[in-house]
Amino acid sequence: MKGIFTISLDFELHWGGFEKWPLNRDPNAPGIDYKTYFHNTRKVIPEMLELFQQHEVHVTWATVGMLFHRSKNELLANAPLRRPQYKVEQLSAYHYIYTKGIGANESDDPFHFAPSLIQKIINTPYQEIATHTFAHFYCNEEGQTVEDFREDLKAAQRIANTYGKQLKSLVFPRNQFNDQYLKVCLEEGITSVRSNPLDWFWIIKSTERESMWKRLNRGLDAYFSIGKKNTYKLDAIEVRPGYPACIPASRLLRPYSPKELILNQFKIARIKSEMTRAASNGEAYHLWWHPHNFGLYPTQSIAALKDILNHYAYCKKNLNMQSLSMGELATLVGNGK
Repeated sequence: MKGIFTISLDFELHWGGFEKWPLNRDPNAPGIDYKTYFHNTRKVIPEMLELFQQHEVHVTWATVGMLFHRSKNELLANAPLRRPQYKVEQLSAYHYIYTKGIGANESDDPFHFAPSLIQKIINTPYQEIATHTFAHFYCNEEGQTVEDFREDLKAAQRIANTYGKQLKSLVFPRNQFNDQYLKVCLEEGITSVRSNPLDWFWIIKSTERESMWKRLNRGLDAYFSIGKKNTYKLDAIEVRPGYPACIPASRLLRPYSPKELILNQFKIARIKSEMTRAASNGEAYHLWWHPHNFGLYPTQSIAALKDILNHYAYCKKNLNMQSLSMGELATLVGNGK
C-alpha cells in the first residue's frame, strides 16, 4: 500500500471571520490590516497553484459558496430562502450582508467575491473544487436547523453547477458537525468530508464557547507531541452506509510567526517527519490550512510550503508516496459516487 498525502484548504477570504475581522479600521489603531491581509491572500493563491501543479499535488479547495458569485445580485438571487437564525445573529453571513454591506462584484469587493480565483483553481491540474458550505454555516450553533443546512448545501451546489462542477467533498466551518448533518451531506451529493483529529482538544461544539485550554493545546500540538498518532491506515477512514466518508485531518499548518523563528522550524520539521512516517508505513497524512493563513507573511509562508512540497517529492520518489484529493481518497475507500 502506498502512503498517501492529502491537502485540504478552507478557502473563505473574509467570509471565514466577518464577525470578528474588521475591514474598515482606524489606520492608527493596533491590529491586523485585514484589507492588506486578504489582498496578500489573493496574490499568494496563484503561487500555491503553481507549486501544486509543479509537484503534481492533488488539493481539495473547500470553498465558501458565496465566493463563487460574479455579483451581489447573483448571490442574493441564488441564496436559499430558508436561512439559519442563529441566537448570536452576528454569526450569520446574511446578517453581515444586510447590516455591513458588500460590494457589487469582485473588482469592487475582492474580499467577498472570488470567481476569477475559483476559475484559476478549476483550470489547474490535480485540484478539486469542494465546499465549505454556502454561507460559512455553523452546524452546532443555537438557532439553526438541519433543514437550514440542507438548503445551504443546495445553494452551494447550484452555484458550483454554473462552473460545470458537482461538489463531492466538504469541510465544515470551524469543524462543527454531527451525524444528522453528515446524512444530509450524502443526500446532497457529498461523498467525503474532513473530520477532526481524534484528540479531545479538537472536539469543537461551538464557536462561541470554546475554552482557552483547548485552543492552547491545539497550538502546542503543532510543535510538541501532545496529541495521538496522526497518520493512519485506510481502514481508519470511517465509511458507513448512508454517510459520506469521514477523512480525518492530521495536521493544521499553522501560520508563520516572526516571533517564533525556532518554533517555525520545529513545526515544518514535524510535518515532514509525519509525512515520512506515512510514506514508510503505507499510511495517509492529511494536512490542512486556510489560504489566508499566508496573508501576513506571504514570502515566508510560501517558502515553508516549498519545503513541504519538496519533501513530498522526496517521499514520492524514494518511498512511493502518492498525492490524492479528498474526493479521490473517498473513491479509493469505496465511497465515491
